[in-house]
Amino acid sequence: MKKRQLGQSELYVSEISLGCMSLGTDRDHARSIIDRALDAGINYLDTADLYDFGTNEKIVGEAIKGRRDDIILGTKVGNNFTPGQEGWTWDPSKKHIKRGVKDSLQRLGTDYIDLYQLHGGTIDDPIDESIEAFEELKQEGLIREYGISSIRPNVIREYVEKSNIASVMMQYNALDRRPEEEILDLLSDNEISVLARGPLAKGMLSSKGHEKSQIKAENGFLEYSYEEIQAITKKWQDYGSEERTPTALALQYVLHNPAVATAVFGASSLDQLEDNLSYLEAAPLTKQIFGEIQTMTSALQFQKHR
Repeated sequence: MKKRQLGQSELYVSEISLGCMSLGTDRDHARSIIDRALDAGINYLDTADLYDFGTNEKIVGEAIKGRRDDIILGTKVGNNFTPGQEGWTWDPSKKHIKRGVKDSLQRLGTDYIDLYQLHGGTIDDPIDESIEAFEELKQEGLIREYGISSIRPNVIREYVEKSNIASVMMQYNALDRRPEEEILDLLSDNEISVLARGPLAKGMLSSKGHEKSQIKAENGFLEYSYEEIQAITKKWQDYGSEERTPTALALQYVLHNPAVATAVFGASSLDQLEDNLSYLEAAPLTKQIFGEIQTMTSALQFQKHR
């Protein structure tokens, strides 16, 4: 598995990585997925305190016992909740971040987090205060690096200007090309890496994507109509061959941009995981196919999320 440097840090993450939100709450099932991912060479696992209200962190922590030194572990903070109760509130305060890291460390069963991320954010947040909290945690040795999980250009610009973030996690795929318009070059110029989440566009760019799109895009997707999505996903399946699966193509597309350090996919089953691992056997993405993808999809811009 090839690895890419995370920003200017000493962390090197596998080109594809496992987002743990979809693992479910069956510990044995989740562990089987994590074990297979790690055995295949994936070294970055991404979770969050909010996933199943802390349960996901516990499951991940149990699954990586004995393998911690081989893993780049990322989690997130910013949502205030009480385990066992529904609902949460947004809280990017220094007090919450510094309390949240201790709770996450306990659930994960580790004494440090490799990448600690703010799980959202708006331009009205106390950004300087949040940054101060992350910097203190880094000095204290509780985290190695920090980043944000956001698609908001104005928020990202503030962190680029004011902080030492190593990464930005954002939705990015061949259907959602919004980051290409105003974010990827900015981050690349500042040596900040992208963790591309949702690289399969809700599964619509996976090996079963055309079938999934009939449900996922029932009311359209972003600025695409249902009919446009149907046409694109049908053509996407035509790229499936012995050289690469449609899923591998989707992962290759986002990794084509040098700002992207890793494509973070979710998997709720071993079959889904294996489909994503087909990336490892795929022939290199050609300029011709990359150009065809850009022609058949749209270069959208961020509208509501600023």
